[in-house]
Formats: sequence, C-alpha cells, structure tokens
Amino acid sequence: MPETRIAARDGAGDFAAYVAKPKATPSGGPAGAVVMIQEIFGVNGAMRALSDWVAEMGFVAVAPDLFWRQKPGVDLDPDKGQSEWDQAFAFMNGMDQDKAVQDLQATVDAARKMEGANGKVATMGFCLGGRLAYMMAARSDSDCNISYYGVGLDGLLGEAGNIKNPLMLHIAGKDKFVPPEAQKKIVEGLRGNAKVECHVYPWADHAFSRRGGHSYDARAATIADGRSAELLSRVLG
Repeated sequence: MPETRIAARDGAGDFAAYVAKPKATPSGGPAGAVVMIQEIFGVNGAMRALSDWVAEMGFVAVAPDLFWRQKPGVDLDPDKGQSEWDQAFAFMNGMDQDKAVQDLQATVDAARKMEGANGKVATMGFCLGGRLAYMMAARSDSDCNISYYGVGLDGLLGEAGNIKNPLMLHIAGKDKFVPPEAQKKIVEGLRGNAKVECHVYPWADHAFSRRGGHSYDARAATIADGRSAELLSRVLG
C-alpha cells in the first residue's frame, strides 16, 4: 500500500498516510493535493477508494491516520456489524480533535512539498472528517476545504469568522446524526459568509457518498462530487 510518514508537530512521533498519485494531470505538470480526512472508521477501504478517485481526477490524495495516537492502522468496516461501530465510536470519543487538526496541518505542510505537487492543498472530509474539514477551514492555511455530512458543526459556528478560504458543506437532509434543527442552525449561521457554500440533499442520509455502503445514494453523491470536483479544479489548478 503506497504510503508516507509524517512527523507530528508536537514531537510525539510520526504517523502513516495513504498516498494516491495521478497517472496524469490535465495540465501535464504538477498537481494540487487533497488531504483526505477519514470517517470514524479509520483509513479503511472506503477512504482509500475515495483517495484513488481523487487521484483519478488528477490530484495527489493524502489520507493521514488520525487515530495513530490511540492505535495506528485502524481499518474498520461499518457494514460488518455493531462491533465495528462500537470500536469506531470509542476511537472517535478518544480523539483529541485539537491534536487531530495539528496532525492535519502537518499533513497539509507535507503535501505542499510532495514530489509532483504544485504547492496548493485542499482538505476533504467525511462524517468526523467533515467536522475536521470545517475546523481546518477556520484554523489552518489550506487553500480550500470540503465537508461531507460533518457532525456537530452547529457547535463550531463561533469560529466561522476565521474562515478565509473557500469552504463547501454537503449536508444530508435525513442525516440521523445531524437533526433538522442543527442543519437549520448551520445553514442560517453561515448564510452571510461569502467564503462558504452550503448544499443540502434533502432525500439523502448520512454517508451518502460512501461507495458500496448501506446509505450510498448515487444521485446525491454524483451531484456533491461534481460540485467538489469543480471547486478543487478552480482552486488547486
């Protein structure tokens, strides 16, 4: 499995990141990079497949292991039953999200300098990763950020004023982890921010973009992924 190792900013060690590189780019030259931010299931098959998809679009994809401070190499399958979910929630609850943002910034820094990269870096996160993508928009120097069905964003609206680069939110209207009142608060709370785009898919459930998963929705995923691709192409080149 192609991977690199990235040094943590706090000196606690280093961590693995799955890397997928494009076979070609539209320009024929260096590519923008996308830091792929995991769900609560770790850098599993679904995250690697999403990273490969980003590479197929002509970007360098880098998916860091954000559970490494608890246990390196977590690879869980949400479709294998409750025990996988129980482990995933335990890792999520054990995560220091401020440290995770630091690890993501370290990944952004590394991605800017990777061979074949052009120095521009986005983040794209899902579920827990969608929350962290929002936090990166507010706290990091990433060039743009994309959040798919991020959880708990209504509690982060106080940081919205720190968002200086484009942020795109994909919100699942039937998300069992983000109730309608929270969705309304997020959309209304960000409405005046020119840097933020909120897209709601009223018919879709949480994890609608996880290919092969039980909640996968081809229509929502295709529309959302097209919007994401357009933003990445515009910002990263």
